[in-house]
Amino acid sequence: MKNAIVKNAFVSKAAATLIATLFAGAAFAQSTAPATAPAAAAHAEAAHAKEVAKEQKDVAKAEAKESKEVAKADAKVAKEKAEANKDVAEAKADAKVKKANAQEKTAKQKAEAKEDAHANLTHAPQTK
Repeated sequence: MKNAIVKNAFVSKAAATLIATLFAGAAFAQSTAPATAPAAAAHAEAAHAKEVAKEQKDVAKAEAKESKEVAKADAKVAKEKAEANKDVAEAKADAKVKKANAQEKTAKQKAEAKEDAHANLTHAPQTK
C-alpha cells in the first residue's frame, strides 16, 4: 500500500506539474502575441516617421534652393538696375556738358555777329 501511496503522490505531482505547465504555456502564449503586434506596429511607425522626416528634409532642401535662386535673381535685377541708373546718370551728365558747350558756342557766335555788325556800321562809307 505504501507503494500505491507513493505512486499516487507521484502521479499527483506529475499531473500538477503538467497542469501548471499548460497554464503557464497558455499564459505565456497569450502575453507574447500582443507583445509582437506592438513591436511590429512600432517598427512600421518608426519606418513611417523616418520616411516623413526624409520627405521633410527634401522639402526643406528644395525650399532652401528656391530661396537661394530667388535671392540670386533679385541681386542680379538690383545690379542691372544700378547699372541702368548709372548709365542714365552718365547720359544726363553728357547731355548737360553738350548743352553747356552749345550755349557757349552760341554765345560766342552772337558776340562775333555783334562785333561784325558794329564793325560794319562804323566802317561803312557814308554817302552824301
